[in-house]
This record gives sequence, C-alpha cells and structure tokens, in this order.
Amino acid sequence: MERRTIGAAALEVGAVGLGCMPMSWAYTGSRQRGDTSLRTVHAALDTAGQGVTLLDTADMYGPFTNELLLGRVLKERRSEAFVSTKCGLLVGDQHIVANGRPGYVKRACDASLRRLQTETIDLYQLHRADPEVPIEETWGAMAELVAAGKVRALGLCAVGARARRRPVPGSPGAGLHDATIRQLERVQQVFPVSAVQAELSVWSPEALDALLPWCTTRGIGFLAAMPLGNGFLTGTLTPGQGFEPDDLRARHPRFTAEMMAANQPLVVGLRRIAERHGATPAQVALAWVLEQGRHVVPVPGAKQERWAVENAGAADVRLTAADLAEIAALPAALGSWD
Repeated sequence: MERRTIGAAALEVGAVGLGCMPMSWAYTGSRQRGDTSLRTVHAALDTAGQGVTLLDTADMYGPFTNELLLGRVLKERRSEAFVSTKCGLLVGDQHIVANGRPGYVKRACDASLRRLQTETIDLYQLHRADPEVPIEETWGAMAELVAAGKVRALGLCAVGARARRRPVPGSPGAGLHDATIRQLERVQQVFPVSAVQAELSVWSPEALDALLPWCTTRGIGFLAAMPLGNGFLTGTLTPGQGFEPDDLRARHPRFTAEMMAANQPLVVGLRRIAERHGATPAQVALAWVLEQGRHVVPVPGAKQERWAVENAGAADVRLTAADLAEIAALPAALGSWD
C-alpha cells in the first residue's frame, strides 16, 4: 500500500482518499441512497492494496447525515480509516453562514464525534473562517481540542477561488489564493497547520502557482479537492445531458452544453494517455494530481462502489515524463466558475 504523510506530525494516509460529500450533499439527490453509500465506503476501505484510508466529510454535508452515515461504517472499521471532518459552516434553508466562535467550535466537535461514533477525529478542518471572529480565536479553540485528545491534527480549507484559466505570475489572476495564505500565516502562529484542502485538478490547476508551493516548503499536507473536475474529467458526462436542479453542476458555467463541448479536448487527451496505460481518464487525472508532490493526496468524491474502486486504482498508474508533458500541453479549460 502506498502511504503519504500529512503535516509535521507525519500522519499516514493512503495515496488516494474518498470524498464523501456526493453521498449526501450538492449532487443529484435522487441518486443518493444510504445503502449504496455504505457499500461505497466499505469498498473503498477494502482496496487495501491501493491504499484508500482517508474518508473526508463535514458536519454541513446533509447537514449532519454524511457524518451519521460514516459513523455506521466506523463503528465496525475505525482502525482502518483516517477520519477527516470539518466545522465552521451552518446550513439554513436558503443560506450558509460561517460560525467560528470558540464555544460553537467545541460543541460542533463533540457533535461530530457522536455522529461518527469515534473518540478521536484524525484531521479536523476549518471549513471557512468567520468574518466576525478573529481566526486566531477559532484556531485556538481547535488547538484546545487537540490538547483534549479529541482531535489529532488541524487543517484549513482554502477560501473559494475560481478563474477562467490558470493565472500567469504577475497577471491579475495570480493572487487567487492570497487570502488563504494570509489566513494560514496567521493560524500558524497559534498552532501548526497539518493540511490544507483546496481544489486541484487538470482543469483547475491554480493551486500550483502559490498555495501548493507554500505548503510544500513548510511540510504541510495538501488534500486535493475536486481532482476530477466535479466528474467532468472522468469522460462519463455528455455535453447537454442536463443535471437535476439540486445538482451543483446545474448552476456552474463550465457545465453548460456549450462549455462542456468546448472542453472536450481535455477529456480526449486524458483518454489517449489512459489507453496507453490500460487505465481510465479518471485514473490518469488522479495520477497527475499524485505527481504534484509526495504530500499531495487527491480526494475524489464518489457515491458508487465502482467509482471508488476505480479511483483507488489511480495509485497504480505511473505517468511518464512524456505523459506529463502531454497533459501540460492540453488547452486550458474554458469557462469561468464565477
């Protein structure tokens, strides 16, 4: 099993993680079924030879139902899993707000522990900073959870940053992650950051410009969110297929029929490389993320067994220098996320 380390504490995880959000949140609700999701989590943990141990969730997914679902698995298989969850966002009927008050953070952690049916969270991440609370106060409360033995390590999710294409240093879009880096520099003075979670994929590589190098020079782990471009890089989506209203892709400009068609050269390029390796486009896309550093762990979301097992197989794909050069030469993705 390939292992990767997260942060100064050298916490070990498998090379590819499992993003559990699609099982309960943001994607097509009609296809979210508890029994199917349970089988998916078990299937991911069963891929021991390929190394899925990290299960990534958050209290807001559902809200709460995603942690409850994972708790049913962890009750039986806690020793096999590395549990990552998040706090700091409250979900209302029509809105999401940040809450970074220390008292709330501590209560949220206790509630997550109960839902997850575990005594310790391996990685506790701040989903978003509360603009009304100094981030040092929020982070200090999270550090107290480590001292209390409820949490092993702390992580921070990047402030949302989307761009039309990868920025060139010095260009107007080059500072996409400046706000996140400023937050990281502040909380590092309070308690060490073990991991940063941010989007990174072949079609959204912006983190390579500043955020990932910042983490690398400090030995901080990097959890690559949305490494399959919300499913686009798998090659299983058809331009114009449409999405159900509750699916986040129904509102994203990159998932209009026009933009999906325009970005097909990315999928074609990944498929060409995949055929040489006897792999799938999704596995090549994940292998590319794995090549960005030994501390980088892609966390693809999946709600079906077959996709979780396929994603785990990316750990066995070894891209050559020629493959990487070919991916680098693919056209930048078109269409803003904003």
